[in-house]
Amino acid sequence: MGFSILNELPKLVWLLIAVATFLGVIGGLLFFIDRGPKSKHEWWQAALFLGPAVILLLLGLVYPAFRTGLLSFSDGTGQNWVGLRNYVWMFSQPEILTVLRNTLLWVIFAPVLATATGLMYAILVDRKRFESIAKSLIFMPMAISFVGASIIWRFVYAYRPPEGDQIGLLNQLIVWMGGEPQLWLLNAPLNTLLLIVVLIWVQAGFAMVVLSAAIKAIPDEIVEAARIDGTNAWQQFWRITLPTVWPTLTVVLITISVQTLKVFDIVRTMTGGQYNTSVIANEMYAQAFRYGELGQGSTLAVFLFVLVVPLVIVQMRTNRRVREQG
Repeated sequence: MGFSILNELPKLVWLLIAVATFLGVIGGLLFFIDRGPKSKHEWWQAALFLGPAVILLLLGLVYPAFRTGLLSFSDGTGQNWVGLRNYVWMFSQPEILTVLRNTLLWVIFAPVLATATGLMYAILVDRKRFESIAKSLIFMPMAISFVGASIIWRFVYAYRPPEGDQIGLLNQLIVWMGGEPQLWLLNAPLNTLLLIVVLIWVQAGFAMVVLSAAIKAIPDEIVEAARIDGTNAWQQFWRITLPTVWPTLTVVLITISVQTLKVFDIVRTMTGGQYNTSVIANEMYAQAFRYGELGQGSTLAVFLFVLVVPLVIVQMRTNRRVREQG
């Protein structure tokens, strides 16, 4: 009877209970720390604050990573040890090699083009009359989820037979120019590049905002001195703007690269990984949860982790260097 009553509580009540419990835990921690000794070296104060976070980190990150590493050496059921067979499979199957090639295309084009677009836009609208409005327009896609952005671009790439009216913007433009509508999302490898456009569209706003702040931090005295010396806009960009914002540019590039390596929503929503568009994250999901191959899915997850970790380390070192220079 008691459990049935609990199950009938509305979701809003459960939300209020969760918030109240959280506030109660935080309030209890603050109470005990306030009443406890005020010595600077009381390690237990730090333990009370860091303890829950460390426990959640161990349960939510460290243990799953360790478990996934073990599963990568097992078969599809996760019970029998198969050694390096899954890793041999990953680098020998033509389908998986296509997945790795697609991921490489994403990592090469998406971060570079998104960062370049954001930098160019930030320079063009810097200190212009309608700067805030112009920045809002390109930043707006950042407020949309990857799934929402993918649905929008599916309509852009939509196909209808030539004798019918086109609802896709791209095909309508082709028809206006006298061409034939195309099945854009079915033609490899062009479809992969068209999916990359979606990520660029979303991430360019992030790059623009961060790089715009870095550009505004350039001292006006340097800019004025360069103008007095007779440098044109191109020379000013290469000799002043780019060297000054380079540390920030590196951070933006690495951040988008990490996001690109983990891309899943766009591929899943627009093509489902079909027509040679799958990437590592999507294939990892498909192998583990659609095909029931836990070992192969875990192998792809481990490989993705190995690719992401160096980028994260470089980003941490870059952030530390930027703080030291600031």
